Amino acid sequence: MRWLTGPSGAGKTSLLKLIYLAEHPAKGHIELLGMPVAQIPRNQASLLRRRIGVVYQDFRLLGQLNAYDNIALPMRLARRSETQIHADVIEIIKWVGLSHRQEALPFELSGGEQQRIAIARAVVGRPKLLIADEPTGNLDDDQAQRVMLLLTALNKLGTTVIVATHNHTLIQRYPAPVLRIESGRLVHDG
Repeated sequence: MRWLTGPSGAGKTSLLKLIYLAEHPAKGHIELLGMPVAQIPRNQASLLRRRIGVVYQDFRLLGQLNAYDNIALPMRLARRSETQIHADVIEIIKWVGLSHRQEALPFELSGGEQQRIAIARAVVGRPKLLIADEPTGNLDDDQAQRVMLLLTALNKLGTTVIVATHNHTLIQRYPAPVLRIESGRLVHDG
């Protein structure tokens, strides 16, 4: 597990985009989950992306899908059985405390509820790598604690977790190495 910090505009989100393959580097070399990214054929890149869970700062929920189906989407894309999807979605939606909102469309959910659905969607497939850009930004302290317990539990089960945050209280409460970026450069690793 790693915290990613730095002032606004330092490059945290840009770095995360490179890690989850949304952008390609102008120069340099990226190795992701043991694979050199530049050498991955397009068809294998999509398979690699399925091993990465992403919690976007702006949630990126699909407006026409209810909470349940937003969470189920990555598992459906991975062609998992509906029986497995149902069991996993019910478990994770209960864990994030939104069982009663599973039929709600994103516009019917508060910002905190949308954030929890986005987190559930990112972790439901048990990714090898989880990238979270300010995952507790719209949550009250109790819900932030709940999310951090989930992220640390995933980490203990073998998922690499990278969390970008400005919340120094979380960093103190959940100690892990900190990566600090300033002006697009890594200035601290430890």
